[in-house]
Amino acid sequence: MKSFLKYTLATIVGVIIASFIGGLIFFGVVGSIVSSSKDKTVKIKPNTILHLKLNKKIVDRASNNPMENFNFQAFEAKNNLGLNDILENIKTAKTDDNIKGIYLDLTVIRTGIASIEEIRNALLDFKQSNKFIVSYADYYTQSSYYLATVADTIYLNPEGIIELKGLHAELMFFKGALKKLDVEPQIIRHGKFKSAVEPFMLDKMSEANREQYNAFMGSIWDKFLKGISEQRNISIKDLTNYVDNLAIRNPKSALKHKIIDGIKYKDEIISELKDRVKIEQNKKLRLISISKYKNVPKKPKYKHLVKNKIAVIYASGEINMGKGSDKTIGAEKLSSTIRKARLDTTIKAVVLRVNSPGGSALASEVIWREVFLTKKVKPVIASMGDVAASGGYYISCAADTIVASPNTITGSIGVFGLLWNGEKFLKNKLGITVDRVKTNKYADLGSVTRRMTASERDIIQTSVEDIYDTFISHVADGRNMTKEAVDEIGQGRVWSGENAKEIGLVDVFGGLNKAVEIAAEKANLEKYRIVSLPKQVDPFTQIMKQLQGDVATSIIRNKLGSEYKYYERIQQLTKINGCQARIPFDIDIH
Repeated sequence: MKSFLKYTLATIVGVIIASFIGGLIFFGVVGSIVSSSKDKTVKIKPNTILHLKLNKKIVDRASNNPMENFNFQAFEAKNNLGLNDILENIKTAKTDDNIKGIYLDLTVIRTGIASIEEIRNALLDFKQSNKFIVSYADYYTQSSYYLATVADTIYLNPEGIIELKGLHAELMFFKGALKKLDVEPQIIRHGKFKSAVEPFMLDKMSEANREQYNAFMGSIWDKFLKGISEQRNISIKDLTNYVDNLAIRNPKSALKHKIIDGIKYKDEIISELKDRVKIEQNKKLRLISISKYKNVPKKPKYKHLVKNKIAVIYASGEINMGKGSDKTIGAEKLSSTIRKARLDTTIKAVVLRVNSPGGSALASEVIWREVFLTKKVKPVIASMGDVAASGGYYISCAADTIVASPNTITGSIGVFGLLWNGEKFLKNKLGITVDRVKTNKYADLGSVTRRMTASERDIIQTSVEDIYDTFISHVADGRNMTKEAVDEIGQGRVWSGENAKEIGLVDVFGGLNKAVEIAAEKANLEKYRIVSLPKQVDPFTQIMKQLQGDVATSIIRNKLGSEYKYYERIQQLTKINGCQARIPFDIDIH
């Protein structure tokens, strides 16, 4: 017994010591990551090439949390790239005498087609400097090839592949799964195109939904073909023929049809780049990445610190009540940020950067109110990213000017309500029954343990109709249209940016930089500086706050791999609450 206690005590002490040492090591690693993540001044030498390697997920503004998307099994961070940093790097490189050109190192680009359009436009502007752009990849997806076509020269690995087959979209439908589980979705909606609820009630696309997908995908594909045609000097007719017949099957056919300019290995590309910048072949090529180049000291635009500011307020992700996060829009936090920008006399204009499929109608209304009030005292420009639809359009419609890419997904002016009835699931699958006592007729309205009554459905339908009326009223006021005209193009229909401009939902084509230019013009500003809002939380604070959730998420993401997106979508279903103004942005367009 004495020996048992001795060994037990020794084991406990050992575990405590090991845990303590492990904790010290862990926090040491965290501290090291945080320290290394801080901006460090980088010096750049002459004859340097900007290495644009877009192999990470691209978001509007990258988080300053160095452990975001940290893989705890591989013990490495996979941070996102900020579109704002990419655009600023390209703009700076244009006039940087030390940068002689850009090396586009492309394969898969993990971002939306509107973001790719913004990067592409920035590269086209860069070419006005007469500096070179060389693109190389082991294989090109359609998106990466579209971006690559701005290059002076496009190269492909001798065994590489180019995807040119057209766009397709895939939607997941849950009707069959819900039926097997005896779970009944109770849906109330306004708008024949409000397809966000179709996955719960159908097993395939409705004709109205198919119509809108064909329309906006056709518009996006036309933009792709036009852009490729202009840069490669290939007719749209020939390109369409190549796509329809899958004529581009290997590097030789790609070269034959002038889709690319050469077939080379990577070492040959490096050798060519050395020749372009007149570096001897036995010397090391000077490449600088995006993450490092943004820390190169920039020449100040003005001699003195400029007082006047333009605030770029980022609104990314689903819209919900509360504070939100870097990946979601919280009505409380975003409305507070807009309000502070309105009251700040040094901020002369606001650019609201929206990248959202929508979400809570109530949360959208809270944010809209602050945009509406701010517009009364200073210019507000909405800059739409990959998607600014439903609730995303709701919070944008009060802006003085709406700027979008031709490839932006927008519109979806509609509302729906979704309640769940799990009575049969509980009874048939788990053997659970539910009884109730209530003081008033509608005390248990919204309960997931029973089906709603006809009168309850009428009440919720009225609520949906009221919210829809408010929505189209805001759009009508913001866009100087009648409610009838908005209703006609509303009904939950999704539009491409190209089509949205034709029907008056968008004013100008362009990206974030264009929106800032318009803001400066409307505010009569010749000199200004940009501030990005909301202010990001200190990295170490974010790490401590999100650590537990990040560990669990990292493990699940690592196990599921590319299938993680399906798990994420199911998680989103459980969070839908109340009336929603959103689109089914969980679609894959390739």
